[in-house]
Amino acid sequence: MKTVVIGGGPAGLISAYFSALGGNDTVLIEKNEKLGKKLYITGKGRCNVTNDCTEEEFLENVVSNPKFLMGAIYRFSPDAFMSFLEKKTPLKTERGNRVYPLSDKASDITKCLESYLKEVGVEIKLSEKVLSIDQKDGQICSVTTEFSKIQCQKVIVCTGGVSYQSTGSTGDGYAFARSFGHTIVEPKPALCGINLKGDFYKSLQGISLKNVKLSVFRGEKEIFSDFGEMLFTHFGISGPIVLSASSYLNRCNLSDITLKLDLKPALSYEQLDARILRDFDKYKNKQIKNSLDDLLLKGLIPVVISASGVKGDIKNNEFKAESRKKLVEAIKGFEMRPYSLRDINEAIVTAGGVSVKEINPKTMESKLVKGLYFAGEVIDVDALTGGYNITIAACTGYVAGNS
Repeated sequence: MKTVVIGGGPAGLISAYFSALGGNDTVLIEKNEKLGKKLYITGKGRCNVTNDCTEEEFLENVVSNPKFLMGAIYRFSPDAFMSFLEKKTPLKTERGNRVYPLSDKASDITKCLESYLKEVGVEIKLSEKVLSIDQKDGQICSVTTEFSKIQCQKVIVCTGGVSYQSTGSTGDGYAFARSFGHTIVEPKPALCGINLKGDFYKSLQGISLKNVKLSVFRGEKEIFSDFGEMLFTHFGISGPIVLSASSYLNRCNLSDITLKLDLKPALSYEQLDARILRDFDKYKNKQIKNSLDDLLLKGLIPVVISASGVKGDIKNNEFKAESRKKLVEAIKGFEMRPYSLRDINEAIVTAGGVSVKEINPKTMESKLVKGLYFAGEVIDVDALTGGYNITIAACTGYVAGNS
């Protein structure tokens, strides 16, 4: 059986290996000059390859269509993926159960997967672009590239999304899928920064916050909340908890959305009020704006005071309980309004893609065309940061290759 795998990212590499391991004559075609080009920039070049978690925990971190992935992740779990990699490259687990190569080099993951392909005799074609996938009587029959026509019975499309287009993720897979009548759920940026309304953030640019809580509200309903690190930038906000929040915003009407930042999540309203009273007593002859240095980063103080609506030049002993309540509320629920998400080319992954309704989750085969399969980011599945998205590529690639 001749199988062509299109795309040399993690989904393609793993698909090709298991296809060849199952006895198929397998060709992998990659339009870039090397394999795993996007892998080289993941995890800031360190490659957060997976997450050392259970299948249930993995599914909790999938944002789009977790049910579709249920069968795949139980067949090739994070633990199974780690064991697979560790046969050729040592791994280590860091905070948040994030798994990296021991060397901190993303290239070691690519080398590991490439070594697997050589073991089973996968033919690798680099710097060759696929122009079309051809069918006859509802069955895949060939793949046409810019240099050749390859007769085949199976094709696995692993072309990724449209994020980081310099790595070759330019939406080729969507065009292939559309040519067979597949529905493409509109691609949206996922795991990206958020542009904010107003200009208050400009004075905060470069301020990094740790141990804060970010909540996302659609009207009165909280749709997301996370605790951790974030960063103020020239456009608004970024950082781990912001990236996660963006994945829940990319299909929302942002005019309905409010972001609330709790700068002191470890303190209740009552505890924070008591803390402010102590600080005011300590600096009783100073103005409010000069009395919060023990509680907040200096750059934040004028912005938080402004958001609370109180006057910062009032002396502490003249500050009323009602005003103090407003200050506490501003610290515990600093409001920001999103203007838009950053451009999809800045997003770590793409949300959207080939509709899961048209793919068999047990095989990753198209329900529309016999012999056509999909794996990885080209499918409408995406997850939070922490190694989950590469694991999606791995488990869908495993299922497609074995099918």
